[in-house]
Amino acid sequence: MNRHRLLGQRLAALAIVGMLLLNYPILSLVDREQMLGGIPVLYIYLFGVWLGLIWCMAFLIERQ
Repeated sequence: MNRHRLLGQRLAALAIVGMLLLNYPILSLVDREQMLGGIPVLYIYLFGVWLGLIWCMAFLIERQ
């Protein structure tokens, strides 16, 4: 039971980190008119954070 509680706490912390990374003040730092390979930097950041959160969540769940 203690393992499930620890996993829940880690997933909750990951959700909080995700909310902070996808919040306006951080998004305004990468909201520029620059492009990388024809793709706006904001889109790369959004999908990168999203992919990173999914990867971290999968890592936490599979490790358990």
